[in-house]
Amino acid sequence: MSEPAVDTPVTKKTPRWRRWLVEILIFAGLFLAFQAWQLRDATRGPAPTFVADYVDGTPFDFAAWRAEHPGRAVLLYFWADWCPICKTTAGSVGNVAGDWPVTGIATQSGDAAAVAAFMTEKGYRWPNLADPDGRLMQRYGLPGTPAFVIVAPNGTIRFVAVGYTSEIGLRLRLWWTERT
Repeated sequence: MSEPAVDTPVTKKTPRWRRWLVEILIFAGLFLAFQAWQLRDATRGPAPTFVADYVDGTPFDFAAWRAEHPGRAVLLYFWADWCPICKTTAGSVGNVAGDWPVTGIATQSGDAAAVAAFMTEKGYRWPNLADPDGRLMQRYGLPGTPAFVIVAPNGTIRFVAVGYTSEIGLRLRLWWTERT
């Protein structure tokens, strides 16, 4: 004789969109935690002032440069000629430099002449300083390149990011910094 059929409980599957949302939130949380850990030594508060020379030999004074742009947020872009991610962000930085005060700092990429030659070869047109030994990058507590430091009109560091950053991400951070 056969046994009577037993009703098995029907389990309801979680909708796909909910699983994706949970996975996205987990990924975003891990990404933000990694960024926070990576930037744990980054300078906060007032931006360190410094003097240097642009790659064309023109003197640069950070405090004076900021004063030339009253009420504007400014961007310091730390990059290196050997950094593959820097090459992907260069176009974004170049576009942003058309609308915002930007100074690049080529770290561990040689002296001013080497950086100027590289910039000419690649068609980079934003103002740039050479930081052959990485001292400026260390002064800002940055762990690597590319790195972006956005300084508010009052001289405080508002945003620090390391790694790939999109043009819209840079523009939104600069815009937000000027309005808050």
